Amino acid sequence: MMPLKNAAYFFREAFKSIARNHLLSIATISTIAICILILGMSVLLTMNTSTFLANLESDVEIMAYLEQELDQDSIQEVKDKLESLSGIESITFVSREEALKDMQETLGKKNYDLESTLGKNPLPDSFEIKALDPHDVPQLAVQIGKIPGVYKVNYGKGVVEQLFSTARWVRVVSVVFIILLALGAVFLIATTIRLAIFARRKEIYLMKLIGSTDWFIRWPFFIEGIGLGALGSMVSILILALAYGSLLNRVDTIFFMALVSDFDVLIHLYLGLFGAGVVLGIIGTAISINRFLDV
Repeated sequence: MMPLKNAAYFFREAFKSIARNHLLSIATISTIAICILILGMSVLLTMNTSTFLANLESDVEIMAYLEQELDQDSIQEVKDKLESLSGIESITFVSREEALKDMQETLGKKNYDLESTLGKNPLPDSFEIKALDPHDVPQLAVQIGKIPGVYKVNYGKGVVEQLFSTARWVRVVSVVFIILLALGAVFLIATTIRLAIFARRKEIYLMKLIGSTDWFIRWPFFIEGIGLGALGSMVSILILALAYGSLLNRVDTIFFMALVSDFDVLIHLYLGLFGAGVVLGIIGTAISINRFLDV
């Protein structure tokens, strides 16, 4: 804990150091701002990509096609058995007539009667089934296919598994990339702050000789690191918020991908980046100062 009686001295020394080494302070703030800006852009890209992939996953449905000869009672029995399965979010019955109408709207022209061309309606009754967890779709499809009265189950086998695999790898790569960026930011910030501390190495040496404790020497540097981290992160957040806000005002989607625009989510992101800047400043200071305390 910082001794309260020395707090004023620590803050005064920190601000004096920032003012005296203004060029290094500006360099440190710029380094932190650039690192946090790149980190923020990466997080925003990851968030938007994850949202897009989550929407794709949530659109995965199971189509259970029923045997042609089933009557209403048999169809209700199939529905009851579907409802007894765990992990199902919703079940929607699609009659043969509705299915043909949807096909007419999707494939046919306004003045074209698809049913008269086919002679009869070849489509079966079916159920559209959505899972609570899209990743459970393959297992649910197997269970549904075993229900009497269901002659075929379709959920895009192969494509769905590939989608889930791709989504998983994208998320893993995104997290690894963000971690590497954070580590790179710590290295750059530590290097920059080390230059500021190196300029004061004689002062640190003299303080050690007259009996100052390590923490008495550390506190002004930590306050300086926190201040520089906070300033750098605020600069990057301002740039990021203005740029992303301008993008949202111009477009709602990019390549059919809806952009994250929830105010609370963005505020939490910006607060997180601010905290990251402060933490990076502390870590960079801690890494840099320890070597100069061994006298």
